[in-house]
Amino acid sequence: MPTTKERVTDIGYRGYKAFMNKVWYPFLTRRLNTQDVTFLNYGYEADPPLNLPLDDNDAANRYSINLYNQVASQIDLAGKKVLECSCGHGGGASYIMRTFKPAEYTGLDYNPDGIAYCNAHHKLPGLTFVHGNAEDLPFGDNTFDAIVNVEASHAYPNLSKFLSEVTRVLKPGGSLLYADFRGRPEFPVWEGALDAMPLRQVSMRVINDGVIRSLDASAQHKLDLISAQLPKWFRPFGRHFAGVPGTGIYNVIESGGAEYRIYQFIKD
Repeated sequence: MPTTKERVTDIGYRGYKAFMNKVWYPFLTRRLNTQDVTFLNYGYEADPPLNLPLDDNDAANRYSINLYNQVASQIDLAGKKVLECSCGHGGGASYIMRTFKPAEYTGLDYNPDGIAYCNAHHKLPGLTFVHGNAEDLPFGDNTFDAIVNVEASHAYPNLSKFLSEVTRVLKPGGSLLYADFRGRPEFPVWEGALDAMPLRQVSMRVINDGVIRSLDASAQHKLDLISAQLPKWFRPFGRHFAGVPGTGIYNVIESGGAEYRIYQFIKD
């Protein structure tokens, strides 16, 4: 049974996640409501570099696209019906739709401002965006061939509820393509939730080095954006959230105090 201190800590952590979902992400969308800010992840770069073939519009988001590529390319998505839970500003949804050619791709996000952004900036046949809760998915059982979830589940108040919903809406034989990070103190709860869901783990790899290469390469662009778009008093939080070098998030990933992982799970 959890101690009083553990219960208080858990309540505080859930409150922080609720603040991020209800206040920070909508605020960020309103402040960064430009066509340039279509990704909100830390990105990835290999050594040697991936050098994915990208057009001029995509090249500015190369590192974030690299991360989506690593997640989505774990299976063949061509002709599949795909759901992305927590699609953010929709850049990953657009890239996957154009590159991997699923038959349908639905991006879901809890932030209504983010969904409005997606609908305004990403118009492709077969690509739709809906407002909804990843812990209470508004879809029927056995609906999707694949579910994509990139750098989002750490903000969910109840990871197990999300994983239960993923299991419910995936078709038999469908895959969860999943990437996220946690600090080492969170590993037992994170791994326990993943182990408890009835999906079978196919693969897992830790990509800290690739994430750090991305954060180094994209740092100046993020700093320029923060200076231009956020009020001065809010910029330190913006730098921390963006993971620029020298911030706590950057340092804990670089040191191995957290792990950024990519997984594939399958519903047998």
